[in-house]
Amino acid sequence: MSHYRYHVFFCTHERETGQAACRGSAMREYAKRRVASLGLDADGRCRINSAGCLGRCEKGPLLVIYPQEVWYTYVDETDIDEIIEHHLLGDQIVDRLKQE
Repeated sequence: MSHYRYHVFFCTHERETGQAACRGSAMREYAKRRVASLGLDADGRCRINSAGCLGRCEKGPLLVIYPQEVWYTYVDETDIDEIIEHHLLGDQIVDRLKQE
């Protein structure tokens, strides 16, 4: 069993070349603040982390939620809010943002 109910990893596209793209770090910080404001970061419920490079750049900006192993893409804060509200709060997968 996972230590966290939801462990969210944001790809920040940090590569050996020093490349960082797709606002992954900014979106991670936004999600971290939003999760804290909702109290989801207490009692092992949710943890937001950076993942450096997840090696799936062709899919666009990505995050993955464990232990469910659900991959999402996103464009902006609105998409992050939808993932938080539906997946982290409502236990529902956001099909329109889900990646295989």
